[in-house]
Amino acid sequence: MFKLNLKIAWRNLWKNKGYTLINVLGLSIGMASCILIFIFIRYQMSFDEGFKDQDRIYRMVSSWDYSDGNQFYSQGVPIPITPAVRDDFSPYIEKVSAIQNSGGIVKVNDQHGKEKVKSIENVFYVEPDFFEIFNYKWLSGNYESLKEPNHAVLSKEMAKKFFGNWNDALGKTINYDGNLNYIITGIIDDVPENNSVPLRIMLSYKSLKDRNLNNWGSVSSASESYFKLKRGIKIETLSEPLRLFIKKYYTEKAPGKEGHIFQPLADIHYNERFGNFSGRIMPKKQLYGLMVIGLFLILTASINFINLATAQAVSRSKEVGVRKVMGSQRGQLVTQFLTETFIIVLISLLIASVLTEIALPSMQNLFNAKISFSFFQHPIILVFMFVLVVCVSLIAGFYPAVIMSGFNPALAIKNKISANTGGLGLRKVLVVVQFAITITLIIGTLVILQQMKFIREQPLGFNPTAIAMVDLPNDSLTVERFNRFKAQLKQLPGVEEVSFCRTAPSSQNNNGSSFAYNNSKDADFQVNAKNADEDFLKTFDLKLIAGRNLSKSDSTNEFIVNETLLKRLNVAKPADALGKMISLGGQKKPIVGVVQDFKNKSLHESIDPIIVCSRIERYYYAAVKLNAKQMMTTMKSVEQVWKSNFPEFVYNESFLNDDINNFYQGEKIMGTLFKVFAGTIIFISFIGLFGLISFVAAQRTKEVAIRKVLGASTIELVRMLNGSFLIMVFIANLVAWPLAYLFISKWLSGFAYRIDISIWPFALAMVISMAITLITVSIRSYKAAAANTIDALKYE
Repeated sequence: MFKLNLKIAWRNLWKNKGYTLINVLGLSIGMASCILIFIFIRYQMSFDEGFKDQDRIYRMVSSWDYSDGNQFYSQGVPIPITPAVRDDFSPYIEKVSAIQNSGGIVKVNDQHGKEKVKSIENVFYVEPDFFEIFNYKWLSGNYESLKEPNHAVLSKEMAKKFFGNWNDALGKTINYDGNLNYIITGIIDDVPENNSVPLRIMLSYKSLKDRNLNNWGSVSSASESYFKLKRGIKIETLSEPLRLFIKKYYTEKAPGKEGHIFQPLADIHYNERFGNFSGRIMPKKQLYGLMVIGLFLILTASINFINLATAQAVSRSKEVGVRKVMGSQRGQLVTQFLTETFIIVLISLLIASVLTEIALPSMQNLFNAKISFSFFQHPIILVFMFVLVVCVSLIAGFYPAVIMSGFNPALAIKNKISANTGGLGLRKVLVVVQFAITITLIIGTLVILQQMKFIREQPLGFNPTAIAMVDLPNDSLTVERFNRFKAQLKQLPGVEEVSFCRTAPSSQNNNGSSFAYNNSKDADFQVNAKNADEDFLKTFDLKLIAGRNLSKSDSTNEFIVNETLLKRLNVAKPADALGKMISLGGQKKPIVGVVQDFKNKSLHESIDPIIVCSRIERYYYAAVKLNAKQMMTTMKSVEQVWKSNFPEFVYNESFLNDDINNFYQGEKIMGTLFKVFAGTIIFISFIGLFGLISFVAAQRTKEVAIRKVLGASTIELVRMLNGSFLIMVFIANLVAWPLAYLFISKWLSGFAYRIDISIWPFALAMVISMAITLITVSIRSYKAAAANTIDALKYE
């Protein structure tokens, strides 16, 4: 029976090759898009998975609440918090471990003492208990060795890089930051990239030297603390002990009320409020957005199928009538029609798999991730594809099968089944739904592109063009070479200005500090302190609106503040702040200048109160302002000068414009996805529309011929065939507008600086949808209207 159904299905599909092609094309593109979206979501949701007892693993993070209603969050914690937690939470916690991120130069010598590797690497100071919380795979050695100072553990990848063969690494030494040699006492298997802690080089925590080892008032995002709950303990149980813990250790009064949060391991990759060491954050709302787009895609393709299948129902009425007279039951006919749908979906899936393989490299580049389309590595993909085939077959095939199998056999054999049978009203509703989805995505795409253009053109308050941020080594010996290095740079052709600074004006690395203004008590908010020399304003083209620039100095002698700081302090005129004293970090110095506000973070966030002051030991970058026409040749000269002054270090640079653009990587990705998927849905919708008007035109061939004989012009006939479709698309616009408004309002709320929602994206979406509908439908309508009337009427 199945073989017979298969044979009949194949013959019918081949007989209607044009409509089969439209269905296969729409379904294959929709399914390929869904598979790609699923692969990406599976990858994102695999972060930090696979650890033993992972539901009991938590990270301790920090929060501050200020009296003005502002809140601040950090992934970091004070360094002394881990030993305190170990003591105070021992009834509830099985293990707790500190981990400290750092970076510097790693050197490896060969057996003759000659340097063979020198590179800048990311390292972690780790307590042994960390490996009892996270069960990494050990290839040799063990974590117990990290109890001793000057011991190190490498990943397999780094061991190969340093020593050629990871088996040869045990017992060898590496030099970190030029002052300490570490003995390799263990090798772990490579940590997958879908991990929030990218361990490659691990140093014993006892080797850590930091001036804040006992400072509860200092929090850095480089300091994290993880713990594992004891079995049977709920995290809610720790609420009261945490309150007492904070009261016990935070005894100094500060402008912000300190607090800590226990963040589940499963939340780290998705929570925007906190960062992580990998730098990879994927908010769940973006994943949900992709899921909705995937649903829209497959729904649009399925609607195409339903519309064409129900429209074609009349042409198969005699077949249904004959089969019923011959004894076929309705259930058998439903099975027959579902088999046809299943074959189309299966063929579409095969084509979709090929399209997925073709599109995968582009998706990997877009997301900068190693996304894999492998059934063997990820069997869940095969399960998803099976579910997709079943769901699409049922969604697309069930309703048409029920309609066609329900025809009255007597009427069917007499060819008296109406062309409207099979749900003309439903077809219209489905077309409206299909185009409402399409128009919503068109509006969303237009708004995203407009917002990104707004961001690119938004004045930053400084000029980031042609500025290279060159890393500076920072220790007591190299600091003495800074002035000579700067003087040599300024002599290079193509170098216009040079400034030493801790960060660029706009940076994701911002430091909040408490301060006092004009001999008063500490302000009830923190200030962003930027360390920079006297050339900072000139290099970045920052505008002074009162007072003067910083004097040349290696230490903090005076301050420059921004407008936002004065507004928060209720200082009406910038000139009124000049000469007033600010106490910051134990330094009490006067304000000598006020700088115009500049964007110190991404446009998702508002401008911070800012203080600029000199402090040579905190200069981490040389900002080199270049002549834009000589950038590449000048940068080669800059690198040579750098290497001649700091030969024992590794040169590294980036361009400020690139760094700022990276702030909006997520929005770029979403913009690209919306353009691609909106284009895909538009294509699917309009090939379906073309198929539907083709069938309608074929059903009305005789009507068109009679009207033509009676004097109707070709234009009038085209207008007649087009009218209902244009009305449906117009109604779809009215449905889509409020949905699109809700979506874009929610999305834009994530930006502190954003465009106003105007009517033009909605109007343009209507024009685009109506124009494409008019063109698509008119092409097929004109062909029908211009056909020879004799061919249509000669058999009547």
